[in-house]
Amino acid sequence: MKKNLRFLIFLVPILSLSFLSTALYAQKVDISQWPEQKERLRDYDALHYRIQLNLGIENKTFTGQTTVLITPLHDDFKQCVLDAEDFKVASVKDSYGQTLKFEQTDNELIVYFAKPFRHGHKVAFTVAYQGQDPKDGLRFYTESQENPALVASDSWPDGVHHWFPCNDYPNDKVTNEIIATVKKPLKVASNGLLQSVTENPAEGTTTWHWVQDLPHSTYLIVLAAAPYEIIHDAYGTIPISYWVYPRHKKNAQLVFGKTPKMMKFFNCIFGYDYPWIKYDQVIVPFGGGAESTTATVMGHRIMYDSKGEKDFSSIGIVSHELAHQWWGDLITLRSWAHAWMNESFGTYCDYLYYRFERGEDEGAVNLLRKKDSYLREARNRYIRPIVYNRYRRPQDLFDAHSYPKGAVVLHMLRFVLGDEVFFRTLKHFLHEYAFEPVDTHDFMKSVKSVSGKDMEWFFKQWVFSPGHPEFDISCAWDAEAKQVILRVRQVQDTSLGIPIYKTPVQVGLVTAQEKTTHTIWIEDADEEFKFPTPAEEKPLLVRFDEGNYLLKEWSFTKSQAELIYQLQNDDVIGRAWAASELARHAAGSSDGEKTMAALKKSAVKDHFWEVRRSCLASLRGLHDKNLADFFKASAHDAHSQVRITALAALSDFDDTQLTGFFQDRFRKDDSYLAQAEALRCLGRLRDKSSVSLLKQALEVESPRDVIRRAAQWSLDELNK
Repeated sequence: MKKNLRFLIFLVPILSLSFLSTALYAQKVDISQWPEQKERLRDYDALHYRIQLNLGIENKTFTGQTTVLITPLHDDFKQCVLDAEDFKVASVKDSYGQTLKFEQTDNELIVYFAKPFRHGHKVAFTVAYQGQDPKDGLRFYTESQENPALVASDSWPDGVHHWFPCNDYPNDKVTNEIIATVKKPLKVASNGLLQSVTENPAEGTTTWHWVQDLPHSTYLIVLAAAPYEIIHDAYGTIPISYWVYPRHKKNAQLVFGKTPKMMKFFNCIFGYDYPWIKYDQVIVPFGGGAESTTATVMGHRIMYDSKGEKDFSSIGIVSHELAHQWWGDLITLRSWAHAWMNESFGTYCDYLYYRFERGEDEGAVNLLRKKDSYLREARNRYIRPIVYNRYRRPQDLFDAHSYPKGAVVLHMLRFVLGDEVFFRTLKHFLHEYAFEPVDTHDFMKSVKSVSGKDMEWFFKQWVFSPGHPEFDISCAWDAEAKQVILRVRQVQDTSLGIPIYKTPVQVGLVTAQEKTTHTIWIEDADEEFKFPTPAEEKPLLVRFDEGNYLLKEWSFTKSQAELIYQLQNDDVIGRAWAASELARHAAGSSDGEKTMAALKKSAVKDHFWEVRRSCLASLRGLHDKNLADFFKASAHDAHSQVRITALAALSDFDDTQLTGFFQDRFRKDDSYLAQAEALRCLGRLRDKSSVSLLKQALEVESPRDVIRRAAQWSLDELNK
């Protein structure tokens, strides 16, 4: 994982969540051998950093003076140890200008005081230093086709001490100011309120003075200097600005313009109004996004044009990083072991806004993708508790456990507590611990205080234990007793430390007469539940985990008739799951024609794109060339993801007669991603007649460079 990739976009296909043998959970990365880490202790409280910098973009240099204000936590305080790396300290002076002795190691600065200080005394001293092109923390970029020459901090998670001396650990919150001098026409973005911009005509420079007057953790201190265009917006009295490269100015509102609406949404659901003086979003060259208090930096590849909105909408990353202004900035993890306190909450919030903006079905698919991204990591890399104190460096913990798994766990907690109590808990937690470092136990206290319930069992199994349940489910109809008999077995490998889960589950029963929903509690490895049905009829559908709350893998073998009914009548997740399960009934079975007809019908008629895509994916698995015309028609579907699946299915036929069709789809499709898939299809066919078009495609600009990369891949395939 790249260090600066703070917002992770976990994009994976919708999975059927079928049962997988626990043998697949061999840990490919043995994280048990990572070193055990403890929260850093300290003997002083840092209060304020005044950081003065002169930045030389052309020669990648910086000179600085940082005034450090601290207060000792014990008497006889004789020396102060600061994190400091990648710069050379020239001098240290006390508040009276007297020179202090110091010692600089590879990663620390030790300042020796002329006399000891007592607990509670305020101590200030100024460190003068200089550095050039640091390997971390502060990145200098030369001009390229993608970005102008600029400098931007990369402080997360512990890189800020590469550009000024400090206590670089999240449990010590400070106020700060940045006074940065740069060559014109560069503009400097930073935390807090802009106090002044002072011009020095003789040197052709400007000095930008920013003040952050509410405490936050050091890794949230940000600096970026570039020839930005600044687009101003607002939510009420809160100024909002978008700092972009000049070539992106016309698309800034398209990418960031929903920010005020998001702020209003989060104010409402958190019960805590946006806590800072302003909010900026600042474009930089590195990937993803990094929340910095009042000024989030965003990788410039999130920028897109109106055509890119279909596939590259920024609402996920913009809402995620905005949510961090509460979850990560207002309250901040006490130690890196509790990374989920930042990232799971931020990830759950981007789901909440996505659902609000796009509707229930889109929200459901968004949440299922988060589940699947975690399951992929669990299968292919490792499982671990969400709260985990073994890591080589903090970045190790910013994975699919801390992001999507934790988000889904919060969704399950909401299910158990109920909406009203859950959101009241969030409000209580924010108000109780505002501007403080926190850990999971603090959140558990809020849950208990608000709900009156002891939820330790929930956190023990979902947060402090590894893994997830694997259910083997079977269902029978007792015609004599007029009952559904549901057997639920948990088959996960508990030798890996995975528990037998206790959880409520909703079971839906649908007959020709009506639908009923039952809530059961699963607590043991093997349990049986019996349900009466409306009008004592055999159900058309038995729906396990109605509402799709659980993080799970499962097997639930159903008849063709029930799956077809589910494909046509369930919610979007159930319909997509039924489509994937029906693949087994479509291949080489006597009822294959009926199944194929049902899949083809839903692939055309279903109102939601993910169900149509899932139907096409099942049909693709048949490798039936008689479906070629059907896939061609689906390649004109209204949704790009459906078109992409149809194009990929056609390329499986390895038929060069399709070359013209793929070329036509590249020229006419209005989705960059679908166009890229059409180019890849040409590469799979290895038809040399496509070389000219592929070379032309190398010159096409697109978000994340998807067109050029697809064209280059296909050209490479043709040259094999």
